[in-house]
Amino acid sequence: MTIAYLNGDYVPLEDAKISPMDRGFLFGDGIYEVIPSYGGKTIGTDLHMIRFENGLREIGIEIPWSRAELTEIFDALLEQNGNGNLGIYLQVTRGVTMKRNHAFPQQPKPTLFAYTFDIPEPDNGNRETVTQWRVTSGQDLRWQRCHIKSTSLLGNVLHMMEGVGSGAGEIILFDAEDNLTEAAACNVFVVTNGVVRTPQLDNHKLAGVTRDMALAILREHSDLEVREEPISRQEVMAADEVWLSSSTKELEPVVSIDGEAVGAGKPGPVWSQAQALFAAHRFDQFG
Repeated sequence: MTIAYLNGDYVPLEDAKISPMDRGFLFGDGIYEVIPSYGGKTIGTDLHMIRFENGLREIGIEIPWSRAELTEIFDALLEQNGNGNLGIYLQVTRGVTMKRNHAFPQQPKPTLFAYTFDIPEPDNGNRETVTQWRVTSGQDLRWQRCHIKSTSLLGNVLHMMEGVGSGAGEIILFDAEDNLTEAAACNVFVVTNGVVRTPQLDNHKLAGVTRDMALAILREHSDLEVREEPISRQEVMAADEVWLSSSTKELEPVVSIDGEAVGAGKPGPVWSQAQALFAAHRFDQFG
């Protein structure tokens, strides 16, 4: 039985209930975060909380809980749910108002919800056992504020279903100039001639915590050249390696795009090196 947290109470997840007049339900008016943990120890908590707090400020939600209080909630949820390999889902919405109105209500009480879910054991760079992704590609049709980790995820969901509907597991997206943005639920890296590249951040891309951790680790602990710069569709399709990154995947290799093999069509050596370094340093740098 999963224990969740809702507005001050720890309850079985199936008993966690909110009002249908909650603006998160009516408008997707909220911010969320996902924090990975292994054996009761979270990774990148400060980076996740900085992004979470920035998102709340961007949409004008003030919450009465400090970062320390939220961390106490995380620790309690992990302990009550067994301290295994768990993702912590955190969501704050603007709260309940009994009049549905697009304009923000005056001083509503935010809704705070959190729960845990199982995540896989992280890979250490093993090219034989890692999950291998087959993805499709498409034009990025989402809104212009993708840097906000909003609960309004319909655009991402529809893009994900493009990938699923084509028989793939994800979709990588390109803007109107045919430059790479991100995937429906991940950031994207490409490797060409040993150089690791990922698009620089702007309002079309979410500042992925795993993305930022990977960049920092590779720059400090490897001799790899790492760049943040525009990447065209042509460059993606000609890359030696392509990776997805997210909090629950860490770094995982893409082996085909639109049915065409990426490089040799199997996890590459640079990915293996990068994920092994990520596994070695995720706790000492970001625990």
